[in-house]
Amino acid sequence: MQDSEPKIALVHDHLTQDGGAERVLRVLSSLYPNAPIYTLAYKPERFDPPILGTVRTSFLNRFPFTLLPFQWLLPLMPHATEQYDLREFDIVISSVSSLAKGIITRQDAVHLCYCHTPTRYLWTEMHEYVQNLSVPTVVKKILPLYLSRLREWDRHAADRVDQFLANSATVRQRILKYYRSDARVVFPPVDTESFSVSDQPKTYFLAGGRIMAYKKFDLIVETFNRLRLPLKIFGSGPQLDELQAIAKDNIEFLGRVSDQEKADLYQNCIAYLNPQEEDFGITVIEAMASGRPVIAYAKGGALETVVEGVTGTFFDEQTWECLADTLIQFDPSRFDPQTIKAHSDQFSHEAFTHQIQEMVSLIHQATSESHENSD
Repeated sequence: MQDSEPKIALVHDHLTQDGGAERVLRVLSSLYPNAPIYTLAYKPERFDPPILGTVRTSFLNRFPFTLLPFQWLLPLMPHATEQYDLREFDIVISSVSSLAKGIITRQDAVHLCYCHTPTRYLWTEMHEYVQNLSVPTVVKKILPLYLSRLREWDRHAADRVDQFLANSATVRQRILKYYRSDARVVFPPVDTESFSVSDQPKTYFLAGGRIMAYKKFDLIVETFNRLRLPLKIFGSGPQLDELQAIAKDNIEFLGRVSDQEKADLYQNCIAYLNPQEEDFGITVIEAMASGRPVIAYAKGGALETVVEGVTGTFFDEQTWECLADTLIQFDPSRFDPQTIKAHSDQFSHEAFTHQIQEMVSLIHQATSESHENSD
């Protein structure tokens, strides 16, 4: 009879940037502090606060990333992922938006995969990924051939997962389409208690996050260049320099900000802008936890989190004309900050941790009973 607690390991794609997926990992690590974290590479200087727990990296971590960008190691990543030695663990929880689903676990172990999205550059955004890479033309011509082979590996790697968890119904549908597996929706944890409502005057619009092509910050910049409305953008990323070069003086780029600075920015904005199709959208929840309405593109996770006319409003096309029309008609006085904040509570840390702990407990109970019956 097995009375002991299950041995748990955590797996994450790579710890080379700090974003929404890494916030999920932090919460999982706080739930299971004795669980080591397996990841392809870890750059601790990029995390503030640092990742807690024992981090075990692959051989890729020894490569000089200052000389060789991490994405150039893509051909080695499937092999590196399969090299993690997870034989001692009963339950493995992976936090995945790329290839970490391909880990190999013990036959009687359970792999619980929290999927942020099926691998973007293989499925939903392959063409954009190749187009936006800063590589020689010959590489761009060859790369789709390799991605086709990698897509096949990724599809078979998904078969190694025992139970998928999706961060939204949008991602659940993608998992079903690309991996032919069903998933249970568990919204990611948002630290809603760290945000509060302010009565200060609202003088600017706000957007933020990783400054990347798919986030559509270029759409916001073009729109606000034309309308000349005040806009603040927080965050950093590969598109930052390009956008700063074309932005007019009504747009202020803040770079990386502290948690307190970000909370203040949310509190005092007229509205938060979400122009991209997100799988879920943690910044949207943070803005609502601050009592501020959201102006969102009507697709993806925002449709599950924003309530039209109650916590925000939508625009239907990713064009500057459509967004500008929505901004011109937007009336922030229609929205009640306390109602917006109350709506955000369903996406709290507490809701997430309760569901994860419940699932791990049921898995442990089922495997224990299976072992007893086999004795």
